[in-house]
Amino acid sequence: MKKYFPVYVRVPLLFSIFFFAMEFFIDSGDKPAFVKYPIVILILFLFLFVLIAMEIVLKATNNILNSLLTEEQRKQKEIEDNLPFTQTPFYQNLMQKLVRSRKIEEEDELIMDHDYDGIKELDNVLPPWWVYLFYGCIAFAFIYLVRFHILGHDDQTTEFEKEMAEAKIAVEEYKKTAPDVMDKEKVTLLTDAADLAAGKAIFETNCVACHRADAGGAIGPNLTDNQWILGGGVKNVFNTIMEGGRAGKGMVSWKEIIKPSDIQKVASYVLSLQGTNPADAKAPEGEVWEEPAN
Repeated sequence: MKKYFPVYVRVPLLFSIFFFAMEFFIDSGDKPAFVKYPIVILILFLFLFVLIAMEIVLKATNNILNSLLTEEQRKQKEIEDNLPFTQTPFYQNLMQKLVRSRKIEEEDELIMDHDYDGIKELDNVLPPWWVYLFYGCIAFAFIYLVRFHILGHDDQTTEFEKEMAEAKIAVEEYKKTAPDVMDKEKVTLLTDAADLAAGKAIFETNCVACHRADAGGAIGPNLTDNQWILGGGVKNVFNTIMEGGRAGKGMVSWKEIIKPSDIQKVASYVLSLQGTNPADAKAPEGEVWEEPAN
């Protein structure tokens, strides 16, 4: 085995198995176990040290034993060392343990009395590898039962839902400081109650002086009828708020004061007031606007 799996393969392999086992059984959250629990990395290095020490001792022992062999024994050992892997004693013993096969000459010992139309069966045992796998499945099921149904650890669905919730919070936090890329070409009409409420709050803070609280118009035009000086629809209303009214007169540009995504909310709120007909509304101005056909 050592010929095919030298120390520089065996040690890292065993080290990795030990490491991943600890990562699996130690619940360290979103951090590696050796970061959250420094004692783990100490155990890992101690384990690695023991493995290397064992390799050194075994190699020294083999050298001593080789020096005690006779010439004939050395030749025999050399022949065994040069055998193909499938012919080595290690492989042969391993396969025998895994399948527990019997030689053809031993068939008489295995044949059963049961006879059906001249067909007889052999009383072979189940292959040990199958039995070990079956027991492994039982152990896995037990660990799964204890971990998820008794101890209440998060299953995949719960983990996904938690990560999605965390991602949603992260996106909302990012939006607070992210550059606003809304423009006239991308803007769409919002109808969600929360968005309209936000638009109303901004309108009442910045727009009532010229348009009144009910948008019936004062210095500025009436926003509740179907006539618009610079065009109706969400794109035109958005652009008017963003860039301002007619040059030299009319509304100022709000793009330096209100960010584009909030202007979208104000424009959507204004359009939600269409047809409300407030009392003492200002006379219509501009041209009748009709949404173009898609």
